[in-house]
Amino acid sequence: MKSDNGWKNILEVENLATRFRTQDGLVHAVNGVSFTMREGEKLGVVGESGCGKSVTMLSLMRLIPQPPGEIYGGKAMFWGRDLLTMSNDEIRSVRGSQIAMIFQDPMTSLNPVLTIQHQLTEPMLQHLGMTKKQARKRAIEMLEKVGIPEVEKRLKDYPHQFSGGMRQRVMIAMALSCNPQVLIADEPTTALDVTIQAQIIDLVKRLAAEFGMAIIWITHDLGVVAGMAERVLVMYAGFIVEEALVEELYATPRHPYTKALLRSLPRVDGTRNEKLESIKGLPPDLIALPKGCPFAARCAMVKDICWVENPQLINYAPSHKFACWVNVDTGDLL
Repeated sequence: MKSDNGWKNILEVENLATRFRTQDGLVHAVNGVSFTMREGEKLGVVGESGCGKSVTMLSLMRLIPQPPGEIYGGKAMFWGRDLLTMSNDEIRSVRGSQIAMIFQDPMTSLNPVLTIQHQLTEPMLQHLGMTKKQARKRAIEMLEKVGIPEVEKRLKDYPHQFSGGMRQRVMIAMALSCNPQVLIADEPTTALDVTIQAQIIDLVKRLAAEFGMAIIWITHDLGVVAGMAERVLVMYAGFIVEEALVEELYATPRHPYTKALLRSLPRVDGTRNEKLESIKGLPPDLIALPKGCPFAARCAMVKDICWVENPQLINYAPSHKFACWVNVDTGDLL
């Protein structure tokens, strides 16, 4: 599975589609998402809340509750094996050992009635076949790597005895304990203050380099992506609307939504008189998706065709794709 530039693709997702059955109707959360990922790559996934970022990754991990959720289309090839068609035993052997995930809120992700030692050693006992003594030693090493002080004392503590930042460090240690090849980080710094956010981001970057992991970093913050990722997927209403290298995305955004997101971000090189712009309106109802472009109702450059047909991703450059009918520089149809 070689990519065009000769790198090995560790993950190839094609037309992934996930929906949820609710009392009000079918919620179309992920609508034909396709992307590839190379070994050791750092990929950012950005967009507003509810755009499908987390559901996309939870679908890959087969962590969508079924019912009400249903992965009803697509493939997700991990080293040539489809994650979506694996048996329950097969996917359990992949989760944690080969693909690990850090969640938004470590307080709800950690079991409040089990010690940190129990929760850290369990995946190593299950996936690596370690003895309890070996797993405890490895747990101590991992907690030291993520900067937990007085590790041997803290192993017997419970999650409520740790601060938010320390709980997130425990989650990172747990995620990395089995040397996964892909780490999915689902907005892991959202509940933390800015100083701790920066520490966690630096920690994950350092450990990813040390372990040679690929990272998928889910966030609504383009500022975080700038310092973390090499390539970015921009999602809106369950679709990928733009995909580019970080530098290209910031320099030449080709989708009106991406451009609007960037205008809402404070800039170091901006002037005092520059006002941050909000994106007017609300994302579309995922139960009743519009026929055309899902961003049309909020777009300042909307054309007649935008209401009728949803554009497909097209190539702007070898590593830059976008889905729009309009040239964002001129406002004219392409």
